[in-house]
Amino acid sequence: MGTDPARALADCLARHGAPRRLGVAVSGGGDSMALLVLAAQQPGLQLRAVTLDHGLRPEAAGEAAAVAALCAHLGIEHSILRWEGAPVRGNLQAAARRARYRMIAEWSHGLDAVLLGHTLDDQAETVLMRLARGSGVDGLSGMAEVMERDGQRWLRPLLGQRREALREVLRARGIDWCEDRSNRDARFQRVRARQALSALAGLGITSEGLAATAARQARARLALEAQTEAALMAHLREDRGTLLLAPAVLDLLPEIRDRLFARLVMALSGAEHRPRLEGLQRWIEGARGPGGPFMGVMLRSEPGGLRLFREPRAVAGLAVPVGALWDGRWQARPDTPCAGAELRALGEAGLRQLSAQAHAGLHPHWRQTGLPREVLAGLPGLWQGTRLIAAPLALWPNGWHIAARPVASRALSH
Repeated sequence: MGTDPARALADCLARHGAPRRLGVAVSGGGDSMALLVLAAQQPGLQLRAVTLDHGLRPEAAGEAAAVAALCAHLGIEHSILRWEGAPVRGNLQAAARRARYRMIAEWSHGLDAVLLGHTLDDQAETVLMRLARGSGVDGLSGMAEVMERDGQRWLRPLLGQRREALREVLRARGIDWCEDRSNRDARFQRVRARQALSALAGLGITSEGLAATAARQARARLALEAQTEAALMAHLREDRGTLLLAPAVLDLLPEIRDRLFARLVMALSGAEHRPRLEGLQRWIEGARGPGGPFMGVMLRSEPGGLRLFREPRAVAGLAVPVGALWDGRWQARPDTPCAGAELRALGEAGLRQLSAQAHAGLHPHWRQTGLPREVLAGLPGLWQGTRLIAAPLALWPNGWHIAARPVASRALSH
């Protein structure tokens, strides 16, 4: 905080490897327009700008045109993306945010990173909203300066800058910006948080103070994540696409234990966001007894520890052609080509076919794998229509190989 906006941008880029090929997400508002101007003044950058028109407001087309005009003046290539998928129900803002990241990530192919114009004021509002939800260390650490999402790196170089300072950047250059009327609509929680900050100033609760709290919580989060990674390295091993944990994980400090299980659930299920804490904790407690599925993942207590594996029902409808990834990590390869083959879960139908073939003496029984029935049912086999043609993970390769990308590395990257 306190650094001028241009210096803040340069320092952020230096901290993150000095990327040169950058995208700038520009809505037409004061924050992102200032970011575009500041980026255009940085020497040696190759810039492209993008505006996403969600089609939710009649003013959006005019705002996109204003961005296009500024980009033309600055000599920066500009693209306008249009979202056609506005949902009828549900959280419209959340759906629009997901679409924004996904579509810009697709547009940004070949770029080193995309710049976002979030400010110190945005950070303070985020922390206040998460405080209202009872968030812990992760939530109160606010928005990160750098993140990986949808296959792209995103940078927020202006998190230490006030909105007003960015508008001064534009005023000094005679550049106008657009004001989104929804930023005054009290139906949205962020607008109410913005209004509440004005009232809280009398108690000494300021945007600067909340942003400083976020920075301290972010440091605490890094320390907790380091301990979680150490616990994963010490207690986790993979076994035929499932995960085995030493019993000692249940005796870890609750904060580390919960983080460890959250990472593994995300890695196995492919979920983008961490599970809700209350549900996760109930599921972990169920590990000592007969527990059910959680986010498509099962947790089973065994004599040697705990086993995590895919819930068969969660993958029952998944089918991909040979060569494609099944459930985000499994891939099959035949010794000889086989037309019409696809990768699907073994399920009960596959296990019945395997049992019948084993009784006929065609191959060993799947029980000799040592894996429980419910574990094998969620693992993949090769199918042609309703006929199982190979099950390499159940002692019947029949000329096929199935391998999975390691889950441990995915868990360590969360």
